[in-house]
Amino acid sequence: MAHEVAQEILRQLGGKRFIVMTGSKNFVADKNLLGMKLARNSSGANYMRVKLNGLDLYDIEFLSIRGTNEPKVKHQFNDIYCDQLVNIFEETTGLYTSF
Repeated sequence: MAHEVAQEILRQLGGKRFIVMTGSKNFVADKNLLGMKLARNSSGANYMRVKLNGLDLYDIEFLSIRGTNEPKVKHQFNDIYCDQLVNIFEETTGLYTSF
């Protein structure tokens, strides 16, 4: 079940095209969560987590993870609809998910 949620989140972000266009890698799937390492971007975040919350909406965190330090939340969005995922990603990171 956990992988189904993560696969759906990735599909809603744009699937393989999202991966190619953004340079995202090191994907991690957990219960109701998709995490990934981000390419260098304007947000200063190098990691993103998208979590399906109890309202059937998404919570997004853009994090800076450096060495052994605690992750720093650079940007956080709560209760996001699936059709807002791409816009929030593009506006926050400056990376585009399609041509």
